[in-house]
Amino acid sequence: MPRPSKLFFLPGALGRTEFWHPAAGLLTHPAQHIHMTWPGFSGIPRDPNVQGIDDLVSKVLAAIDQPSALIAQSMGGVVAMLAALRKPELVTHLVLSVTSGGMDLAAQGAEDWRPAIRAAHPGLPDWFTSYHEDLTPRLPALRIPTLLLWGDADPVSPVKVGQRLAALLPQAELHVIPDGDHNLGSTFASVVAPLIDRHLSSYARDTPG
Repeated sequence: MPRPSKLFFLPGALGRTEFWHPAAGLLTHPAQHIHMTWPGFSGIPRDPNVQGIDDLVSKVLAAIDQPSALIAQSMGGVVAMLAALRKPELVTHLVLSVTSGGMDLAAQGAEDWRPAIRAAHPGLPDWFTSYHEDLTPRLPALRIPTLLLWGDADPVSPVKVGQRLAALLPQAELHVIPDGDHNLGSTFASVVAPLIDRHLSSYARDTPG
């Protein structure tokens, strides 16, 4: 698998495109940066062609026209994994920060974030807050080098979630950041960026098939 020539940065359930700006600004990997937006979120106009998670996945896939890495925050990680499952030949690397991974987080002792998001942002589309698909049966098929970024102070996606994903994904490496919370991809940009740079220079390991 070649190294990526494009880096796609995917925001989380609030659609904050600026979330990844601090880490992206510190990366040295020579690839074009594309910061994805979610229509209807964070001041982005709604798009009648985008009505749910599957449409967000299609939006990402439409932009991937050469070897690319997907760098995703929280629920953006679900979009990233669904995109990688549909177009694995062009997704060279995944970076998933505190994502649910399409799993039942309650079983991993996670705090339910959905009620607070609905209460604080009643005008947002409910695509993320209503998403409950279980991706775990499909994850072993994702034989793409994957960096899992977790913090040990995140009640929304505890370290146990990252450990579970690391066990399911054949090419995954879990890195736990001390005192990292759910925003560690942004607030710990100086720690995260070197990890991402190193990961983007890695190649897939041979795995039994």
